[in-house]
Amino acid sequence: MDFIEIIKALVLGIVEGITEWLPISSTGHLILFENLLTLNVSAEFMEMMRVVIQLGAIMAVVILYFNKLNPFSPKKSMQEKKDTMSIWFKVIVGVLPAGILGVLFDDWFDAHFYNDVTVAITLILYGVLFIIIENRNKGKRTQINSFQDLSYKTALYIGLFQVLALIPGTSRSGATILGAIILGASRYIAAEYSFFLAIPVMFGASALKLLKFGFNFTGTELAILLTGMISAFVVSIIAIKFLLKYIKNNDFKAFGWYRIVLGVIVIGFFIIFK
Repeated sequence: MDFIEIIKALVLGIVEGITEWLPISSTGHLILFENLLTLNVSAEFMEMMRVVIQLGAIMAVVILYFNKLNPFSPKKSMQEKKDTMSIWFKVIVGVLPAGILGVLFDDWFDAHFYNDVTVAITLILYGVLFIIIENRNKGKRTQINSFQDLSYKTALYIGLFQVLALIPGTSRSGATILGAIILGASRYIAAEYSFFLAIPVMFGASALKLLKFGFNFTGTELAILLTGMISAFVVSIIAIKFLLKYIKNNDFKAFGWYRIVLGVIVIGFFIIFK
């Protein structure tokens, strides 16, 4: 087993754990780090790992929100159980657009949009949008401050924003958070709903990639994948707690500026080294 490859996988997992939940595009960062820390694996394995490493990240959400998302908890009243089921129904409504289009056009999006130019453009574009939307909403009252305020219609609209994340560099959390804010949600509800939408989306995307790749892993491949997933899980817990604490007193403009800078770096990196 190659120790250097395991270290590379550890770093990629850390990058995934930080960038999956912050609206700064995990794909954009992974493209950069994959070029700096190229794993000695097949292109097919790397394509699969890029998605399946997210399972580690999503388990952080499952554990952190287990009580809130568990409709069968004996500690909850009947009304609380109904409210929890309502959250799940709204999540299902929200994932339908991206779920359907993702299954139908997964290979097409990878073939046509997974490149440095697309990632750089979307990083910058959505960075600018975050700044514009936050400036526009400054001082405005939010209309959706709890999941009870979130209608099924609005959940579907947020799900349509999530479709944009099929294009690499957009950021799934960025698209859903931006969409939710535009539709009147508070930053806190926008972030939490984005986390919850990720559960079925990431499990579904990972299952699809695993089925396409197959389960004939070498010992090194399995070690690389598990290392990436475990490190993504640990770092995701920290990143999620940080984001929820940060947005209590701050807006998303800092992430917008960060995306713009990263997009410029991606362009510069590939001009110089490609």
